[in-house]
Amino acid sequence: MSSEEKLMSQKKPAFPVTNQLNNYLIEHSRNIKIPIFYDDLLRFQGSIVVYDKNDEDTLWVRTYYSEFERQEIDLSLKKVYTILHSNGNDDTIPYLNVDAIDYCTFGNSKPFRVKIRNVLNDNYTYFYVKKTDASRIYGLELEHILSPYNLNFLVYKDTLIEEHIAGIPGDDFIKDFLPKCTESEKAQIAKEFVKFNERCMIRLLGDMRSYNYVIVPTHDFDHVVYKIRAIDFDQQCFEGKFKVYYPQFFKENFPMVTLVGQKLQEASINQYKIEERSIVAKRILSSETRIQELVSCMKNDIVSTEKNVKILKQQIFDFTKDVLFKKNSSMGEILETALQFVKRNYENMRVS
Repeated sequence: MSSEEKLMSQKKPAFPVTNQLNNYLIEHSRNIKIPIFYDDLLRFQGSIVVYDKNDEDTLWVRTYYSEFERQEIDLSLKKVYTILHSNGNDDTIPYLNVDAIDYCTFGNSKPFRVKIRNVLNDNYTYFYVKKTDASRIYGLELEHILSPYNLNFLVYKDTLIEEHIAGIPGDDFIKDFLPKCTESEKAQIAKEFVKFNERCMIRLLGDMRSYNYVIVPTHDFDHVVYKIRAIDFDQQCFEGKFKVYYPQFFKENFPMVTLVGQKLQEASINQYKIEERSIVAKRILSSETRIQELVSCMKNDIVSTEKNVKILKQQIFDFTKDVLFKKNSSMGEILETALQFVKRNYENMRVS
């Protein structure tokens, strides 16, 4: 298992949103005017460390603002919540309370996490405020189109609003929950990791270390079904090394890889890979126009370095033997060729 230092080449910069991508976001109701920006939340007066239930540092800090600033910020965040989750109507604002505004000191995006509570019933939810990054937007859109899960997010100028994806962080699950799972549950989790691994590779989503995805348990009759969902999307089509797009090659995921080896035979692993490729191909076919629009944006965009493009197209060619990859000159073209490769193989299988 390679370490992240060997896999990841450098810290990824944030890429600006092009006019073409911005028009795509407007067309698909992703670009909506909001009353607050990321930089507004940076005006906090101080902060305190947020600890988890085991009194360990979460790498988040709880911010506090001057009384005047807080009133204005709270009202704006409540409006953002209504825009994200409803129709933007102000009627529900009196029933909302901003319980916390946390700032993350770890990672690339330095997000704010906002906790919104309904005062009538104490139900609460979260959303995140981040700086815009074209890579992350492409990643979010591809997840929305090609994965089993719909995503809700908004972009306005230099600010990105993301809904919270509920689940158990992968690193916490591996440490605290996986050892307590039954043998049948472990087999089912192994299957899901194979499918998740394949899905990330197909759509070129990188850096799925265990803290960048969540495990979602769902009770179904007399057993629990586990699903795996990505929660961080800023490493979409940036790195040159093909292995970065395989969760299996990160040392943090070694327990999951071991589980796959223990619970699944080679024939089953291949079966689950084929199943996932077929499902992704069906999504490509059912959303072909939208994907073409998104890929067109990426083809006319710069979301990586020339060096990374050259490395990745050669390594994917070595893997697929598809000469079309050698003709690619951008990450958008590589992604387009990869999706066409999956779709073509699926259609050929149906014919045969």
